[in-house]
Amino acid sequence: MPKLLSERIFRLAVIIIGAWLLIDLLAHVVTEILWFKEVNYLSVLLKRWGWQLLLWVVACGVSIGFLLTNWFIANRLAWRWLPQNENNSLGIAYLPGRQDKPGFKTPNQKFVLRLKLPLLLILVLISSSAIAFLVVYYSTIAFQAWHYNYNLPKIIPTLPSLFTWLSVVKIFTAIKQPQYLEQSMIIIFLALLLIFKPKSFLLALSVIISLAFSLIISGNWTVFLQYFNKSLFNTVDPQFGNDISFYIFSFPVWKLLNLWLLGLFGFALLGSFLFYLLSGNSLFEGKFNGFSTQQSWHLSCLLSGLFLIVALRHWLNRYDLLYSQRGVIYGANFTDITIQLPLETILTITAIVVGIWLSLQVLISYRPKKYQFKLGKKRIISWWLVLIYLLILVVGNLTGPIVQRLVVQPNELAKESKFIQRSIAMTRTAFGLDKIDDQIFNPQDQLTATDIQQNDLTIDNIRLWDTRPILQTNRQLQQIRLYYKFFDADIDRYTIGETENNKQQVIIAPRELDYSSVPQRAQTWVNKHLIYTHGYGFTLSPVNQVDQGGLPFYFVKDIGTGTQEEGTLTVSSELIRQNIPIGQPRIYYGELTDPYIMTPSTVREFDFPSGEENIYNTYDGNGGIRIGNYLSRLLFAEYLKDWQMIFTQNFTDETKLLLRRNINRRVRTIAPFLRYDRDPYLVVADVENEQGKKEPNYLYWIIDAYTTSDRYPYSDPEDDDFNYIRNSVKVVIDAYNGDVTFYIAEPEDPIVQTWQNIFPSLFKSLEEMPVSLRRHIRYPEDLFSIQSEKLLIYHMTDAQVFYNREDQWQIPQEIYGTESQTIEPYYLIMKLPTATKEEFILLHPYTPISRPNLIGWLAARSDGEFYGKLLLYKFPKQRLVYGPNQIEALINQDPVISQQISLWNRKGSKAIQGNLLIIPIEQSLLYVEPLYIEAEQNSLPILARVIVVYENQIVMAENLQEALEAIFNPNVDSDSTIIRPLEELPSVAPE
Repeated sequence: MPKLLSERIFRLAVIIIGAWLLIDLLAHVVTEILWFKEVNYLSVLLKRWGWQLLLWVVACGVSIGFLLTNWFIANRLAWRWLPQNENNSLGIAYLPGRQDKPGFKTPNQKFVLRLKLPLLLILVLISSSAIAFLVVYYSTIAFQAWHYNYNLPKIIPTLPSLFTWLSVVKIFTAIKQPQYLEQSMIIIFLALLLIFKPKSFLLALSVIISLAFSLIISGNWTVFLQYFNKSLFNTVDPQFGNDISFYIFSFPVWKLLNLWLLGLFGFALLGSFLFYLLSGNSLFEGKFNGFSTQQSWHLSCLLSGLFLIVALRHWLNRYDLLYSQRGVIYGANFTDITIQLPLETILTITAIVVGIWLSLQVLISYRPKKYQFKLGKKRIISWWLVLIYLLILVVGNLTGPIVQRLVVQPNELAKESKFIQRSIAMTRTAFGLDKIDDQIFNPQDQLTATDIQQNDLTIDNIRLWDTRPILQTNRQLQQIRLYYKFFDADIDRYTIGETENNKQQVIIAPRELDYSSVPQRAQTWVNKHLIYTHGYGFTLSPVNQVDQGGLPFYFVKDIGTGTQEEGTLTVSSELIRQNIPIGQPRIYYGELTDPYIMTPSTVREFDFPSGEENIYNTYDGNGGIRIGNYLSRLLFAEYLKDWQMIFTQNFTDETKLLLRRNINRRVRTIAPFLRYDRDPYLVVADVENEQGKKEPNYLYWIIDAYTTSDRYPYSDPEDDDFNYIRNSVKVVIDAYNGDVTFYIAEPEDPIVQTWQNIFPSLFKSLEEMPVSLRRHIRYPEDLFSIQSEKLLIYHMTDAQVFYNREDQWQIPQEIYGTESQTIEPYYLIMKLPTATKEEFILLHPYTPISRPNLIGWLAARSDGEFYGKLLLYKFPKQRLVYGPNQIEALINQDPVISQQISLWNRKGSKAIQGNLLIIPIEQSLLYVEPLYIEAEQNSLPILARVIVVYENQIVMAENLQEALEAIFNPNVDSDSTIIRPLEELPSVAPE
């Protein structure tokens, strides 16, 4: 009776747990469907799920079917144990069908590999540990394939590497690290279970590793979708002549299949081998009677399949040579092509021969004896073939390093010149450096006051403020309440007037709501999900204007100072009001915005503070999923694990759930196969919808998205995890409604063409982006930084110059505050030497590796038809042009200027040297550096002085206008302006 009761309790528990898991799965499925339907990308989800399910079913079904078939065969052929009885006092091992003949030794019966206890124990430990290792190894890969980190630029992990002996070494050499120690303990535990209960745990581990295989295959759904929808690059690799699309789209599929089949056949072979070793009570008897003919046939078939898969592995290794890091360059070098490539080809052929021979050996065994007699030494031939394969493998892999050391390195340039040229060309193409327009910039230093006036748009947009002091000021003066945060600030340009000549560079900073900053006692469920729902407004500051007291000047600022209809934000003038729409500046979707909310409800949402009072509002946007009915609330409560949703009385029939409000997570959930920029930026724009009606919201986020690959032949990734990149997509997110739109910015990119073939409803052309938003797209700083760093060495296109690093560049240093830092790319509004009007430019200077003088600068264009164009301006090498390091040294060595800075660094304040900007004007260079003063207590920076360096003068004045007047109109006197001729300064030695 107790046993019956325990069985009923167990069944009930299983039913309850199963029902709960089913409900949880249903909640997740329904939530995902409804959410993707809300953002109008349900077809994307369904196609992704369909392929994941198909791949999972195929991989899991094939794996389990194959392994269970092998265990069925092994169980039929394994030794049996006849325990002791009246006829047999000791017990005896026998083969199936021969239990009636205990004396089974006959002249026709042959057994292979009879083992005594010591060797038997060693083989059992090795094989059981290898099986356990395979399970842990593939389970780890499966976890990585499905474990998404939404904080990374790209959340889908790269293709897993093929299993090698280094994988074993990696775990056991790093055993002291917690994750590897844990894996090692699991391997030991599983190995022991396999020894004592081989039959049960082989079945259990078969299911586990089959699930791991299926999760790996389905987790790499993007690889298979790209393979079946690939677009051509129309460029071939220089070694094999294959189109680049083979390496980007096809090669990963073959590697993934090889990874799967290698693990599948390896697990089956090791499992069968262990099962036979432990059969017939061998371990306890202290001996193994050997493998029977049928058992040998079974193992030979598995070994044959394994060798054929290894042959595929060697064939794929031939193409992997294009990513070799053996020599002086990235990609296949002299040793790879002359030694390793033929070796991999020979190993491929040898492995195929071994695999075919092992299969042929089994087939011949079924033939009449007269055929068997002719090949009586077939087993010896098999061992010799395997030995030959291993010998070629070992000798070949030892030959490569020897040739590299003794033949290549003493004659490296001569041997590697052709391969260096390949790497240069392919790297430049993969990173878009081949499209850079090189020009010579010969500074004339002949600027006049007239030139300054004619370039007034450039002068009026010289950046005296950068994002750091603006954010510091905003956080003290513009956050208004504790729960508001300025997470980031971004550089952009707006037209303040009717013509392009009124273009103004600005810094925009959104005011988001950070619920974690709400006082602890006020952090209730109602406040979190119903009341504190959104951020409000933004600040907009011109980069070149200063307010009273040296603080930043604001075009748009404050909150709660106007009427609700006006948007409650303060504008500096009527002109700003006409050009910058400030109405409805609510931010429901942002960078800091994270908690899910339910709105509208019977509780009104906090909108913004106005004096001592709070203004409330009710959300009326298009975002959200309706949860008015009880069933929806139940499903979402299960999905979110938030049971208060069921019992609250604050919901109405119109209540909607706003999920995934963090814009980074939002876009990555929709399109996880893209790589995203680390810096989304807010745009204020008056947008018309598809029906031509004005949208009530004016705030939009723009995120640059990239298509990347790590499989571009010969392209050097250096420290990156990719070696091909294109800024192919611009993503726009409505900050009020949550709508997400993907625009293709580089339609000629084959990878984005492939994704468009896969998901035609996901992408729109850039021409479909509203004009008011298109004016604000900019060349992304992340991509520009990558290209700029690549150009440090890959501007050298001659193999010998590249090898000797004769002309290597570096990114110069500047002083910011009191610390030296690398100059980051910066945006300017300027007129390029070859252009007819000012443009929004991203610029980065270079200096030679051995000297601090300026050698060139890279510019990226962002406006109109010239968007995406790169220009490299090189200075004549015989001309000395001061670099940022030298200019900083000149400033800090000047006794008058340095004395003034020292005075500001006393009595509770400190002087901060801002970003040093190099401003090209006509055929000349102007150096501008703002100088801030910051109190040590409240960290509120004010602009104290502007330092300008031109030709043979350094000027420090209260503002930029006075500094320029002192240089170009010296007749105007100013008591506060310091003018220092360079001739009177100490010489600047190269660093």
